[in-house]
Amino acid sequence: MITRVAGILLAAGDGSRLGQPKATVELAGSSLAERGVALLRDGGADPVIVVTGAIPVELPGVVSVHNPDWMTGMGSSLATGLRALEGGAAAAVIALADQPLVGAEAVRRLIAAHAGGATLAVAAYDGKPRNPVLIDRVHWPAVIELATGDAGARPFLRANPGLVTLVECGDTGSPVDIDTPEDLARARATADGGQGPSEGGEGA
Repeated sequence: MITRVAGILLAAGDGSRLGQPKATVELAGSSLAERGVALLRDGGADPVIVVTGAIPVELPGVVSVHNPDWMTGMGSSLATGLRALEGGAAAAVIALADQPLVGAEAVRRLIAAHAGGATLAVAAYDGKPRNPVLIDRVHWPAVIELATGDAGARPFLRANPGLVTLVECGDTGSPVDIDTPEDLARARATADGGQGPSEGGEGA
Protein backbone atom coordinates (compact mmCIF):
# COMPACT_ATOMS: atom_id res chain seq x y z
CA MET A 1 0.00 0.00 0.00
CA ILE A 2 1.41 3.39 -1.04
CA THR A 3 1.31 5.85 1.83
CA ARG A 4 3.81 8.56 0.89
CA VAL A 5 2.66 12.04 -0.06
CA ALA A 6 4.39 13.68 -3.01
CA GLY A 7 4.95 17.38 -3.59
CA ILE A 8 4.31 19.22 -6.84
CA LEU A 9 5.69 22.72 -7.33
CA LEU A 10 4.10 24.66 -10.18
CA ALA A 11 6.89 26.84 -11.60
CA ALA A 12 6.10 27.12 -15.32
CA GLY A 13 5.13 30.76 -15.78
CA ASP A 14 7.13 33.41 -17.60
CA GLY A 15 6.34 36.14 -15.06
CA SER A 16 5.15 38.58 -17.71
CA ARG A 17 4.02 41.18 -15.15
CA LEU A 18 7.12 40.64 -13.03
CA GLY A 19 9.55 40.95 -15.93
CA GLN A 20 11.25 37.55 -15.50
CA PRO A 21 10.27 33.91 -14.97
CA LYS A 22 9.19 33.55 -11.34
CA ALA A 23 11.19 30.36 -10.79
CA THR A 24 14.46 32.34 -11.11
CA VAL A 25 13.51 35.27 -8.87
CA GLU A 26 15.81 35.61 -5.84
CA LEU A 27 14.36 36.07 -2.38
CA ALA A 28 16.46 35.95 0.80
CA GLY A 29 19.31 34.20 -0.98
CA SER A 30 17.31 31.50 -2.78
CA SER A 31 15.36 31.32 -6.00
CA LEU A 32 11.59 30.96 -5.74
CA ALA A 33 11.94 27.45 -7.20
CA GLU A 34 14.46 26.52 -4.49
CA ARG A 35 12.20 27.96 -1.78
CA GLY A 36 9.21 26.05 -3.12
CA VAL A 37 11.10 22.77 -3.19
CA ALA A 38 12.38 23.36 0.35
CA LEU A 39 8.84 24.14 1.50
CA LEU A 40 7.55 20.80 0.23
CA ARG A 41 10.54 18.76 1.40
CA ASP A 42 10.67 20.34 4.86
CA GLY A 43 6.94 19.74 5.16
CA GLY A 44 7.41 16.02 4.56
CA ALA A 45 6.53 15.59 0.88
CA ASP A 46 8.54 13.00 -1.07
CA PRO A 47 9.21 12.83 -3.96
CA VAL A 48 9.08 16.44 -5.12
CA ILE A 49 8.27 17.27 -8.73
CA VAL A 50 8.82 20.69 -10.30
CA VAL A 51 6.65 21.46 -13.30
CA THR A 52 8.53 23.79 -15.66
CA GLY A 53 7.52 25.71 -18.72
CA ALA A 54 9.02 29.06 -19.73
CA ILE A 55 12.52 28.05 -18.60
CA PRO A 56 14.18 24.83 -17.46
CA VAL A 57 14.65 24.33 -13.72
CA GLU A 58 17.21 21.79 -12.52
CA LEU A 59 17.61 21.27 -8.80
CA PRO A 60 19.40 18.46 -6.92
CA GLY A 61 17.20 15.52 -6.01
CA VAL A 62 14.16 16.95 -7.78
CA VAL A 63 12.30 15.57 -10.77
CA SER A 64 11.67 18.34 -13.30
CA VAL A 65 8.81 17.78 -15.73
CA HIS A 66 8.28 20.12 -18.66
CA ASN A 67 4.75 21.22 -19.49
CA PRO A 68 4.69 21.97 -23.23
CA ASP A 69 1.32 23.69 -22.81
CA TRP A 70 2.43 26.00 -19.99
CA MET A 71 1.19 29.09 -21.81
CA THR A 72 -2.41 27.89 -21.40
CA GLY A 73 -2.18 28.42 -17.64
CA MET A 74 -1.82 26.68 -14.31
CA GLY A 75 -4.34 23.93 -15.11
CA SER A 76 -2.14 22.19 -17.65
CA SER A 77 0.82 22.35 -15.26
CA LEU A 78 -1.20 20.75 -12.48
CA ALA A 79 -2.30 17.99 -14.84
CA THR A 80 1.31 17.49 -15.99
CA GLY A 81 2.51 17.13 -12.42
CA LEU A 82 -0.18 14.66 -11.41
CA ARG A 83 0.37 12.55 -14.52
CA ALA A 84 4.10 12.47 -13.81
CA LEU A 85 3.45 10.76 -10.49
CA GLU A 86 1.67 7.88 -12.26
CA GLY A 87 -0.05 6.84 -9.07
CA GLY A 88 3.27 6.53 -7.24
CA ALA A 89 1.98 8.37 -4.18
CA ALA A 90 -1.08 8.27 -1.97
CA ALA A 91 -1.63 12.00 -2.39
CA ALA A 92 0.08 15.13 -3.65
CA VAL A 93 0.56 18.53 -2.08
CA ILE A 94 0.39 21.28 -4.70
CA ALA A 95 2.38 24.47 -4.08
CA LEU A 96 3.01 27.53 -6.25
CA ALA A 97 6.45 29.00 -6.85
CA ASP A 98 5.04 32.53 -6.64
CA GLN A 99 3.90 32.10 -3.03
CA PRO A 100 7.32 31.93 -1.33
CA LEU A 101 6.18 33.00 2.16
CA VAL A 102 4.11 29.87 2.77
CA GLY A 103 5.56 27.91 5.69
CA ALA A 104 6.54 24.25 5.75
CA GLU A 105 4.23 23.75 8.73
CA ALA A 106 1.29 24.27 6.35
CA VAL A 107 2.45 21.26 4.31
CA ARG A 108 2.88 19.22 7.49
CA ARG A 109 -0.66 20.06 8.59
CA LEU A 110 -2.12 19.05 5.22
CA ILE A 111 -0.27 15.73 5.32
CA ALA A 112 -1.50 15.17 8.88
CA ALA A 113 -5.06 15.90 7.75
CA HIS A 114 -4.66 13.31 4.99
CA ALA A 115 -3.37 10.78 7.50
CA GLY A 116 -6.52 11.50 9.47
CA GLY A 117 -8.77 10.68 6.52
CA ALA A 118 -9.07 13.91 4.49
CA THR A 119 -8.90 13.38 0.72
CA LEU A 120 -8.97 17.09 -0.18
CA ALA A 121 -7.17 19.34 2.31
CA VAL A 122 -6.78 23.05 1.66
CA ALA A 123 -4.63 25.46 3.65
CA ALA A 124 -6.74 28.33 4.98
CA TYR A 125 -5.61 31.71 6.24
CA ASP A 126 -8.07 33.36 8.62
CA GLY A 127 -10.63 30.90 7.29
CA LYS A 128 -10.06 31.71 3.61
CA PRO A 129 -8.94 28.83 1.35
CA ARG A 130 -5.62 29.40 -0.38
CA ASN A 131 -2.52 27.26 -0.95
CA PRO A 132 -1.03 24.72 -0.67
CA VAL A 133 -3.65 22.09 -1.48
CA LEU A 134 -3.47 18.33 -0.87
CA ILE A 135 -5.27 16.02 -3.28
CA ASP A 136 -5.65 12.29 -2.67
CA ARG A 137 -4.85 10.07 -5.66
CA VAL A 138 -8.49 8.93 -5.85
CA HIS A 139 -9.35 12.42 -7.14
CA TRP A 140 -6.49 12.87 -9.61
CA PRO A 141 -8.37 11.76 -12.76
CA ALA A 142 -11.26 14.15 -12.06
CA VAL A 143 -8.91 16.99 -11.14
CA ILE A 144 -6.95 16.51 -14.36
CA GLU A 145 -10.15 16.50 -16.39
CA LEU A 146 -11.29 19.82 -14.93
CA ALA A 147 -7.89 21.54 -14.77
CA THR A 148 -8.01 24.07 -17.60
CA GLY A 149 -6.76 27.61 -18.05
CA ASP A 150 -5.47 29.27 -14.90
CA ALA A 151 -7.99 27.61 -12.58
CA GLY A 152 -5.84 24.70 -11.42
CA ALA A 153 -7.71 22.54 -8.90
CA ARG A 154 -10.31 25.22 -8.20
CA PRO A 155 -13.07 23.83 -10.47
CA PHE A 156 -12.88 20.44 -8.77
CA LEU A 157 -12.78 21.97 -5.29
CA ARG A 158 -15.81 24.14 -6.04
CA ALA A 159 -17.70 21.20 -7.49
CA ASN A 160 -17.05 19.08 -4.41
CA PRO A 161 -17.25 21.39 -1.37
CA GLY A 162 -18.38 18.53 0.86
CA LEU A 163 -15.05 16.77 0.35
CA VAL A 164 -12.88 19.76 1.26
CA THR A 165 -11.19 19.91 4.65
CA LEU A 166 -9.97 23.40 5.49
CA VAL A 167 -6.78 23.38 7.53
CA GLU A 168 -6.05 26.67 9.29
CA CYS A 169 -2.49 27.81 8.56
CA GLY A 170 -2.69 31.52 9.28
CA ASP A 171 -0.02 31.21 11.94
CA THR A 172 2.44 29.37 9.68
CA GLY A 173 3.17 31.89 6.93
CA SER A 174 1.56 34.00 4.24
CA PRO A 175 0.07 32.95 0.87
CA VAL A 176 0.78 36.34 -0.70
CA ASP A 177 1.40 36.12 -4.47
CA ILE A 178 4.38 37.63 -6.26
CA ASP A 179 3.03 38.88 -9.57
CA THR A 180 4.59 42.33 -9.91
CA PRO A 181 7.83 44.11 -8.93
CA GLU A 182 5.86 45.79 -6.13
CA ASP A 183 4.78 42.39 -4.80
CA LEU A 184 8.39 41.25 -4.86
CA ALA A 185 9.56 44.32 -2.98
CA ARG A 186 6.97 43.71 -0.26
CA ALA A 187 7.91 40.02 -0.04
CA ARG A 188 11.59 40.90 0.29
CA ALA A 189 10.78 43.35 3.09
CA THR A 190 8.72 40.65 4.83
CA ALA A 191 11.42 38.01 4.39
CA ASP A 192 13.94 40.40 5.91
CA GLY A 193 11.80 41.81 8.68
CA GLY A 194 9.22 39.24 9.77
CA GLN A 195 5.90 37.83 8.68
CA GLY A 196 3.59 39.94 6.56
CA PRO A 197 -0.18 39.80 6.17
CA SER A 198 -2.04 37.18 4.18
CA GLU A 199 -3.24 38.67 0.93
CA GLY A 200 -4.35 37.71 -2.53
CA GLY A 201 -6.96 35.55 -4.19
CA GLU A 202 -8.21 32.03 -3.88
CA GLY A 203 -6.24 28.82 -3.71
CA ALA A 204 -5.04 26.54 -6.52
